[in-house]
Amino acid sequence: MGISPSHTPVLYQEVLAGLQIRPGGRYIDATVGAGGHAQGILEASAPDGRLLGIDADPTAITLSREKLVAYGGRVTLVHGNFAELEAIARQEGFCPADGILLDLGLSSMQLEAAQRGFSFAIDGPLDMRFDPTRPTTAADLVNGLGVGELADILYRYGEEPRARAIAAAIVAHRPLHSTRELATIVEQVVGKHGRIHPATRTFQALRIVVNGELDALEAVLPQAVRVLAPGGMLAVIAFHSLEDRLVKQFFRQESRDCLCPPEQLVCTCGHRATLKVVTPRPIRPQAEEVKANPRSRSARLRIARRLSVAGC
Repeated sequence: MGISPSHTPVLYQEVLAGLQIRPGGRYIDATVGAGGHAQGILEASAPDGRLLGIDADPTAITLSREKLVAYGGRVTLVHGNFAELEAIARQEGFCPADGILLDLGLSSMQLEAAQRGFSFAIDGPLDMRFDPTRPTTAADLVNGLGVGELADILYRYGEEPRARAIAAAIVAHRPLHSTRELATIVEQVVGKHGRIHPATRTFQALRIVVNGELDALEAVLPQAVRVLAPGGMLAVIAFHSLEDRLVKQFFRQESRDCLCPPEQLVCTCGHRATLKVVTPRPIRPQAEEVKANPRSRSARLRIARRLSVAGC
């Protein structure tokens, strides 16, 4: 069947190679999106490999179901948050799994849907929720928080150096209802410099908080280790430094036998390595991919292999 020519996922070939897919294997795409990586995994694991696709966005589940319908019973799709990966994997019979993929980026589908409010390039409501059942929107944050709380969010989760000035401008112009309103205010404070839109960090910070993204990532990584079979592969694509730092630190920790302070002569923690890091440095997109898909430019892929006995 092959991958759809209309959309090639970020680091597609690198992900398929890194997961070391084999026929008959069980794989989990915990951020299935529109099904691009999932389709590649199903092709590579034919004729009897199985795939569990999870996504917090119900629209993604609908799209991936349409894309993957030809694979029939080899595919299981679940609307859920990957913070509950272990429970979902057990319930659906994917524990242990031979490979797990976490693609932490926004999809084109999400960015191009004005009503979702993810993009500063398209005017829409200040929503930014992956899962529309979540209680808090970006509008709730920008219209309800004080300057100090907003500035903290923008600095902590967007690494925005002008966080306080932007927060003060937001409060001064409230209420805000649209992405264009917010982007215009940020641009007035920051100005235009280089090719990165001045509102990028602000939108990133708000989206992370609205969806609890870093908390979910911290929750899923140890679960992924427990779900993987011995020798199973974990691949994570991050798109900003906060995510990538969490993944790097987790991989580093889980590849060590002892986590005691270096000055401690005798190990008392009892920790044993659960992962072998396959990518000491993250894999980045080639120039051709960035040219074809500029959104891929910040992608970083890290891969690790499960050691010892699986937790399932």
